[in-house]
Amino acid sequence: MSQYATMQTLVLYDTLSNLPGNNFSPNPAKPRFVLNYKGLPFVTVWVEYSDISIAMKAIGAKSNKRSDGSEFCTVPVLNDPNTGALISDSLEIASYLEKTYPEKAIFPNNSESSIREFNSAHTRLILPAAKSLFARSAEILGPASAKFFIKVRSIDVPLPWDATYDEDWALLEKGYNTAYEWYQKTDGKWYMGDTFSYADIIVACYLLWFKRVLKEDEWVRISSWNGGKWAQVLADVEKECGLA
Repeated sequence: MSQYATMQTLVLYDTLSNLPGNNFSPNPAKPRFVLNYKGLPFVTVWVEYSDISIAMKAIGAKSNKRSDGSEFCTVPVLNDPNTGALISDSLEIASYLEKTYPEKAIFPNNSESSIREFNSAHTRLILPAAKSLFARSAEILGPASAKFFIKVRSIDVPLPWDATYDEDWALLEKGYNTAYEWYQKTDGKWYMGDTFSYADIIVACYLLWFKRVLKEDEWVRISSWNGGKWAQVLADVEKECGLA
């Protein structure tokens, strides 16, 4: 019997899409990978992108402020009925799950602080290609959600968006060349060498986003970088987390 057999089921809030299986967004993917890796029972509640703020405010989730001062809520949000906790933000959810359910560590060897730094550094690698990635993401949403997605995302990433910007692709490849150097330093399968961690989940969830929203030839292009490293990382992390 699983050690979690008597637990109440956790609830993860994620956003809908027109893709089979719905999931595409990298941030809700991160807690999904963690929950699977730790073997915790959970269900997913799917929310239209255009309804996220209303739905999350209704359950009491924490709100944030945009650069223009308007308030908004995001997913993922995790509701843990075993403790009464309601947590927003993928990194804070990961931290909560590690402290509350420490079996199968995702921040091994007291690495949470360094992995938080890694998270910020990795995000900076992806940001230059945001226009191309947002353009493709809007294409897989329903009409109301796509319109809302473009409206709110363009506050920080101004229009026009175009998934064919050569400059974006060059910057993204440059970013992954840097990430490849990070992995090469440890000379192992994972970012921390032979030790799996949340850093690998972060990398994999962005790769999953690309694989889900980009055109097939665009994903093949990314898969070819650094000797096929990134398609392999995604496959390895999915297998490690029981999602393959």
